[in-house]
Amino acid sequence: MILDLPLILETRRNHALEHATLHVLARSHSIPMAGHSNPTGFFILADIPTEPLTTAINEAQTRLNAGEHNLAVHPGCGTNLATNVALASTFAWLPLRGRKSTLGRLSLIPLALLFAALGVALARQLGPSLQQHVTTEARLGNMQVAEVRFIRKGVHRVITK
Repeated sequence: MILDLPLILETRRNHALEHATLHVLARSHSIPMAGHSNPTGFFILADIPTEPLTTAINEAQTRLNAGEHNLAVHPGCGTNLATNVALASTFAWLPLRGRKSTLGRLSLIPLALLFAALGVALARQLGPSLQQHVTTEARLGNMQVAEVRFIRKGVHRVITK
């Protein structure tokens, strides 16, 4: 399966650990936080010292390995945003396609807005499902955190192997 190819699987596992780390951090830190994953690790964007971040990463990894796979799904994930945009815009376009006159399109704007709202409603369910089954992999296997590196204020690089 394509999702289990080496670079993709590592990214999905790092994405899961990133999300789990953000969940753990959110319990004790009410600061803006974000992350970005890739095959070699992830970035945490938050004004937090390295030591509490490392503690949160270790807890997140332990909890994922213990079966708390729900930690791999995060409401602030870009997968949710992309799903919302894709479905809302596609659904809004449906009633407008094929209309050549401006007046014809204008008269359909209320219907297009209704369709866009339907797309958003569907995306609320689809986004987390896509995270769970496609963009993250909560079963970390033998993945280990090799280093938590301070880059600059508000940015840490987490390197995994």
